[in-house]
Amino acid sequence: MANDRNSNQLVVQQARAALDQMKYEAAQELGIQFSKDGYHGEMLTKDAGRIGGNITRRLVQMAEQQLAGQAGQAGQFIR
Repeated sequence: MANDRNSNQLVVQQARAALDQMKYEAAQELGIQFSKDGYHGEMLTKDAGRIGGNITRRLVQMAEQQLAGQAGQAGQFIR
């Protein structure tokens, strides 16, 4: 990964495997094929964006569900 120009830094390093898994699942659902050798330089920008958008939607949905669960738990204490 010495040639990796990605400047994004993971806050929780243990999340890397889960994010990679999401990437491959999203690509599969969208019918986008990754090269077998791990090189993604020939991937269309449009396809990379679709994968990223799909992952973002999933992460937002997970956060909303988590927040809804916390709000439900907080409501239990208010009563």
